[in-house]
Amino acid sequence: MSYCTVESCTVETSDGVKLHTKLFKPKEEEIKDDLVVVLVHPFSILGGCQALLRGIASGLADKGYRAVTFDMRGAGRSTGRPSLTGFAEIKDVVAVCNWVRENLSGDRILLVGSSAGAPIAGSAVDQIEHIVGYVSLGYPFGMIASILFGRHHKAILESPKPKLFVMGTRDGFTSVRQLDNKLSSAKGRVESHLIEGVSHFQMEGPAHDSQMVNRILEFIQSL
Repeated sequence: MSYCTVESCTVETSDGVKLHTKLFKPKEEEIKDDLVVVLVHPFSILGGCQALLRGIASGLADKGYRAVTFDMRGAGRSTGRPSLTGFAEIKDVVAVCNWVRENLSGDRILLVGSSAGAPIAGSAVDQIEHIVGYVSLGYPFGMIASILFGRHHKAILESPKPKLFVMGTRDGFTSVRQLDNKLSSAKGRVESHLIEGVSHFQMEGPAHDSQMVNRILEFIQSL
């Protein structure tokens, strides 16, 4: 059982889209530092929404870190329409990160993207100075997924900011070899963590939330 509190609000993007946003808060005396974790959900067109990240967000809050989830445009209770390639959604990530900085005194932001949320988040990393690190949960680097998201790869691979890529060894969108090949050209500090025998969609499920939380916490300690 989680003991954090959850607050809802609306964040408006630069192009007028209203994003349904949730803040997962530890008890005031248990907040560890000024770092806030912003989580970006999987592909909206396939049913991705912020509810998929609730377990990770509440787990982080229980460990003393404020966490923010939101429905990207066209998902859940947010307005607008989702895009096929995720480029419009970069504005959503930027808007939420700016809201965190302005309303939560979030001087440091860790950006976490799940599945298709990973390339979208990766394209926003260097657009916000206060983002100090990036975590990908199942980045779709494979050939078929790259038809939609391939133009996002360059942004995160060329970013000098610390990066962690978490993936199951049975991911149907990206093979371990494809992940290694992509990360071999990445700039800055790069880490990878493989979860043996786990598929792409299994990793999105609640059974692995605690493992995701622990790996994110380890990464935070290294920033």
